[in-house]
Amino acid sequence: MIDIDIPTLDPTRVQTIERFGGRIAPLDPIGAEVHGIDLSADTLPPREVIEALELEMAQRGFLVFKSEQQLTPDDFLRASSWWGGKALHSTHGVHPATPGGNRHIFRLSNDRRHGIPGVGPQWHNDGSFNADTFSHAGYHIIRPAEKGGGTYFAHQGAAYDALPEHRQEFWRRLSSVNSASGVVHPAVHEHPLSGRKSVWLHLGMTGAVVEKLPNQDGFRLLDAEQLSQLCHEYNDLLDAGLDNGYAIAYEYQEHDCIFIDNLAVAHRASPEAHLPAEEQGLRIMHRSTVRGVDNLAPGYGLPQYLRIGGASPFGPGVWQSGGVGFRWDEAIPMQN
Repeated sequence: MIDIDIPTLDPTRVQTIERFGGRIAPLDPIGAEVHGIDLSADTLPPREVIEALELEMAQRGFLVFKSEQQLTPDDFLRASSWWGGKALHSTHGVHPATPGGNRHIFRLSNDRRHGIPGVGPQWHNDGSFNADTFSHAGYHIIRPAEKGGGTYFAHQGAAYDALPEHRQEFWRRLSSVNSASGVVHPAVHEHPLSGRKSVWLHLGMTGAVVEKLPNQDGFRLLDAEQLSQLCHEYNDLLDAGLDNGYAIAYEYQEHDCIFIDNLAVAHRASPEAHLPAEEQGLRIMHRSTVRGVDNLAPGYGLPQYLRIGGASPFGPGVWQSGGVGFRWDEAIPMQN
């Protein structure tokens, strides 16, 4: 039986939020719901309230802010900057339907006339092509589809704990190389706020995985069979959280605004989110991304960047640049 540890809400932080007039309640099994904090207010909540909310996000993965009215794009972006690096870091394209052509809004939809379709069908963390990956991301539902189509979130600390001990040891020796930028990230990192060991891998933008050789100096690349097995293991591990209490299939409700800790939870669009609007109902979402605080740096003396477009420095194995990187399963959709 897997012993899953999703921390309960901290009473002191709950009281801090309540003194400001807010209310926070856990979602089952991860995440939390926040009421009574107006993201459109002209003044910021007190520093201690924002810190309490950010620490709960780090522990439980994400927060859903509930409201009776729709936020403006400016309100959403301003609240996105409460967290992490305290500034927006936007690297995406801008869809023609984006309000005001705002470059900080990544507009997603299941109808290409209203937003970019098909994004994020596989487990990933946003900004994996950056050394300082996005600290947080925001998801503002503009229009939920009538027949559903939400986002899956998986707690990466609990997922690490769910691995057998010998697999934990193996994963701690791995580092991924991003297929677009060549940035190198550890496959297991220690979360900067919770201190929790967490798995971390982008299933749609990995060009190579480097293993530190056990009990000796040196490195090797995983070959195609090994890397395919690793990606399937990660996919299955996070999917298993839906049954084992460390992942959630969240269905958006009108006006929902979600902020995620991008070092604590992985996410992927539900299959229903990409069904045609004629079948599922029109879905529109705005996403924001927040500047990282520190580089997510690899261990074992590996550099932060490797030249993924050049020759492999580690001998034979998968070393693939561009696009979605290594295709670990030809039968599944992959789009960043």
